Amino acid sequence: MPEMLVLPPDSFALVTGASSGIGEAIAERLAARGVSLILASRSLPKLEALRSDWSARYRVAVETIAVDLSEPDGPARLWAATEGAGRTVSLLVNNAGFGLNGAEAELPLERTAEMIRLNVGATAELTHRFLVAMRSRRSGWILNVASTAAFLPGPWFGTYSATKAFVLSFSQALHEEARRDGVTVTCLCPGYTRTGFQAAAGMKPADETPLFPVMSAGAVAEAGLAALERGQPVVVPHFLDRLWIASLRLFPRSFPPRLAAAFFRRSRRQGA
Repeated sequence: MPEMLVLPPDSFALVTGASSGIGEAIAERLAARGVSLILASRSLPKLEALRSDWSARYRVAVETIAVDLSEPDGPARLWAATEGAGRTVSLLVNNAGFGLNGAEAELPLERTAEMIRLNVGATAELTHRFLVAMRSRRSGWILNVASTAAFLPGPWFGTYSATKAFVLSFSQALHEEARRDGVTVTCLCPGYTRTGFQAAAGMKPADETPLFPVMSAGAVAEAGLAALERGQPVVVPHFLDRLWIASLRLFPRSFPPRLAAAFFRRSRRQGA
């Protein structure tokens, strides 16, 4: 592993949402570099399969914790099972999250509230808890996974976009605060990625959205870890995504939401 990201002995990288998609890809790349892992997700059978595979293939310690971080006490239980139980976490990856595609008034309120609790509440609480511990050691890394949706108010994707805008703003602010204490905070903002995210959100598959570039979860994971190593505050992996994000400042504030509305209204999967 690059020297800057070598974890202290007997410490772990904790990855939430590690059972699939970008979280799984980040965790495997850490395992391949010899980093001891704690994998957290609701899906214990999938985590156990990854633990068995990676511990044998990469010869690293892999622990698993089944937890639903959208539950009010989920983040506290994860903390208690890791740092609270004497397992030092030197690298935290806040990846757990989901989206919903649809008009706000037509979405189930409880599911929307669950998304806010997970995408915002759990990310903020875990970041705070582990940042305090890392600050005391004057060493650590936090990678918060947001989205390119963070840069664009998205009708038919409004709550999700807002949750990721929070993660982006929160991470950028903490990047400035924490670097004085030896802790790096980086926000990873991927665009369309080939994962199960679109199906869970009620959207068409990533490859059926020709307006935006599509990346693999592995390529996104590599970009995120490289940015964390370099100490970047924010990384948008694909240059075409960086281009359209930069172009938004050329238009009146009323234009981007209209553009997003036209896209996200059509991106909803038939029958979803």
